Amino acid sequence: MTDQQLSTMSEYGVLGVRDVDFALDRVPPSPPLAALVERYWRVTWEMPAGRTASVVLLPTPSVNVVLDAGRLAIYGVTHDRFTYTFRGAGRVFGIKFRPAGFLPFLRRPIAGLFGRALPAEQLWGPDATELAVALQAEPSLEGLVALTERFLTARWPEPDPQVELVQRIVAALLHDREITRVEEVAVRFGIPMRTLQRMFARYVGVSPKWVLRRYRLHEAATRLAEDHDRPWAEVAAELGYFDQSHFIRDFTRAIGLTPVAYAQACRRRTAPLSA
Repeated sequence: MTDQQLSTMSEYGVLGVRDVDFALDRVPPSPPLAALVERYWRVTWEMPAGRTASVVLLPTPSVNVVLDAGRLAIYGVTHDRFTYTFRGAGRVFGIKFRPAGFLPFLRRPIAGLFGRALPAEQLWGPDATELAVALQAEPSLEGLVALTERFLTARWPEPDPQVELVQRIVAALLHDREITRVEEVAVRFGIPMRTLQRMFARYVGVSPKWVLRRYRLHEAATRLAEDHDRPWAEVAAELGYFDQSHFIRDFTRAIGLTPVAYAQACRRRTAPLSA
């Protein structure tokens, strides 16, 4: 397969409607960790005294381990968009695992993390507390990444051949615009639908239909934010939505605005960042 066909990296996530500027840094993992880790990321901001601002995110099908306010937590996939509020000056640092990449660490179905945030100590014990302290004290992005990679390398799990298979399927859902139904993926990979559903529940935490829909909605939101005057029906058709009412319903439920309202709101705001 080509590099793109193997890649599960999504560049979407931060919605175009936001009222704050912030710095987003992204660092790829070292090659030995790239099979399970997608990237490391850091967000930094500095707000004037007494002012708050927010950013809206639409999650991808990935588990993140996040250091925020000195606490290290494991965040599972969630259906809903969420809003993060910025106050004062601060930073958040995270490890974004590839879809299916956290299962070898957790060693139980990722579906159990759905919509949840767990203290990292529940998985790694006191070592997670020590890591959080070290990360909180580290000022540089390079240092944050180095500390994290040493921690993960020391706890690197045994290979799981199913991980690569699931990631190949996720890559197809992400990149192949000819795929409009999950049944097409099942046929392509020769996997019965029920087996595919169970595999995704265990390794990704959500259904393959959810992954396909979320990737398409991410892309739709990005296109509308970048080209405010583009007909939303054209965008919907390009992404495999041949029922316009279905697209409007899915988009509005995920984004919180209709396609037209979202494009208009983005026109008044800064263009979206990648996540």
